Amino acid sequence: MPVITLTTEWKPDDIYAGIIKGKLCCLCPGATIIDNSFNIPALNISHASFVIRNTYNNYPKGTIHIICIHTEANKEQEYLIVRAKDHFFIGTDNGIFNLILNSDPDEVISIDHKKDADELDIYAKAASDLLSGKKPADLGKPLKNIYERLPLRATIDKDVIIGSIIFIDSYGNAISNITREVFYRVFENRKYRILVQSNKNYIDQISQKYSDLPVGEMLARFNSLDLLEISINGANVSELLSLSIGSVVRIDLATKAPSPNRLF
Repeated sequence: MPVITLTTEWKPDDIYAGIIKGKLCCLCPGATIIDNSFNIPALNISHASFVIRNTYNNYPKGTIHIICIHTEANKEQEYLIVRAKDHFFIGTDNGIFNLILNSDPDEVISIDHKKDADELDIYAKAASDLLSGKKPADLGKPLKNIYERLPLRATIDKDVIIGSIIFIDSYGNAISNITREVFYRVFENRKYRILVQSNKNYIDQISQKYSDLPVGEMLARFNSLDLLEISINGANVSELLSLSIGSVVRIDLATKAPSPNRLF
């Protein structure tokens, strides 16, 4: 059974989800249409790319992923079909595709469409054409270059890693861009401090589970994405520490200091 996913910046009560789902139901009978994620912060390409990058490969090969984030193309941007890693992605050439894939795509097609066509019509029609057996190359002209955005990566200096918060989940856990590999490359078998926002908030051990520490204590763990996550057992760390996207996480060599305080 063919699968189409939707990742959008629309609120649950907005009309646009109903519009595109209705179009897809008419044009793609029998397809399973799934809300991969909605209510992405408006125009937030980084947030959307993080969600899609970490979810798309859980769907069957051949899935079509429609991306409705900052969709209105301007004169320099086009509507694209991107084929990569046995999946299809449909969206606007606004820099999101390289953030999702972290590699070169297998094929990029600029979708042919009428001059004044609505982007939702363009996306639904492209999905329908792909499901009917047409190749991406049948639907437009190939492109060699697409717009790229630079991913935000952690930096390594001597005995220091400086990263930042790139995602906050539904529980307020703050996910950083510091990978397990980078962390252990610098600090394996060494004592360290994980500083969050300031020198007053630090962690000196990696936990496996939230419950490894008492309720109210801040902790750090590597999540299922192998990214360093800052949390509080039983509370919302982002609210309590006023963390947001871009907040700094610094890891350096440990020095003598009082044990971390419980936060409540």
